[in-house]
Amino acid sequence: MKIKVGVFFGGKSVEHEVSVISGIQALKAFDKDKYDAIPIYITKENEMYTGEAIGDIKSYKNIPELLKKSIRIFFICEQGKLNIVQYPEKKFGNSVIDHIDVAFPVVHGANVEDGSLQGFLRHYNVPLVGCDVTAAAVSMDKYVMKTVLMDNDIPVLPCVTLHVKEYQENSEAVYNRIESKIDYPVIVKPVNLGSSVGIKVAKDRDGLKEALEYAFEFGQKVLVERAIMKLREINCAVLGDYENAQASECEEPISSDEILSYEDKYVAGNKGGSEGMRTAKRELPANLSPELREEIRTLAVKTFKALNCNGVSRIDFMIDKDINKVYVNEINSIPGSLAFYLWEALGKPYAELLDDMVKLALKREREEGNLMTSFQTNILQNANLSGAKGIKK
Repeated sequence: MKIKVGVFFGGKSVEHEVSVISGIQALKAFDKDKYDAIPIYITKENEMYTGEAIGDIKSYKNIPELLKKSIRIFFICEQGKLNIVQYPEKKFGNSVIDHIDVAFPVVHGANVEDGSLQGFLRHYNVPLVGCDVTAAAVSMDKYVMKTVLMDNDIPVLPCVTLHVKEYQENSEAVYNRIESKIDYPVIVKPVNLGSSVGIKVAKDRDGLKEALEYAFEFGQKVLVERAIMKLREINCAVLGDYENAQASECEEPISSDEILSYEDKYVAGNKGGSEGMRTAKRELPANLSPELREEIRTLAVKTFKALNCNGVSRIDFMIDKDINKVYVNEINSIPGSLAFYLWEALGKPYAELLDDMVKLALKREREEGNLMTSFQTNILQNANLSGAKGIKK
């Protein structure tokens, strides 16, 4: 019997469109002899739809028309499985249109990749591919991620974080605090976004003002750190869990500016508009010495395990060529295109990568199933609130 995998993509995120591309890529790559992959599209209003057209990338040229010919859905747990139910339900007959054995989020950015969707799915007791709620949330918040990595002796750049309210109330104090701790040039970025969204380099106070105001358009909290000007960016993915994890091949993205932009990642060189990170400009494998390649791959696995990740994550590194030092920049707990091209470079087909990820989700489900989550008590049988303070008589 085939395993029914619900592939979730879209969502209320600035990376919505990229998620659609990544999700449909994965949907098409599953081994059809082993899996029945069900597309589940999350709109920017957090409504969920399924149907044949939901799995067709061409349908997203006109999303209102796509939704008209698709089925809006919600979920109900019943007898150990997660049913997909048509909304609104039929007045007569069965409204259950299918079920899911495993949930596979392929989402990017705040409000989905940050643990929000993972928490929603865990509520339904369905096996979940990828990071759990905590690992997803920690990985998404760049500041929290840095603190965890520093505690595990993993090299990251020091930073300053601040909230938009601080900036609005006293911008001069904010400028002074940043300048007292970090020398120009600096890089400013929202703490919880990926895909190079909301990021700018500032070389002086005027540039800092512009960069902060730009970053605050995308998030209420931002991070400022030293900008490495003689920079090499290297990416490496990791597949596994807390017990066993392995690193992929390394790539070097090719940037058209001082930082790798959204356009560099998803637009440049992409003729058809449906291949995501696969068509971004890159050197694969990266031109690294054997020693440096091994250092980066080892740090990637160490980072993955320190953050308690699961499935596939991509760790992005920075090399400061002035001092020849490697830093972890960020981790993408659900990377664009699931970084499948980094595994293909080592001979692992995309279908095999997806199979490995599902197996890891089922393994975690078995392990968690052995944990005690409740115990017998007679508290409610003997409860009496008649004398409790605050109870209306």
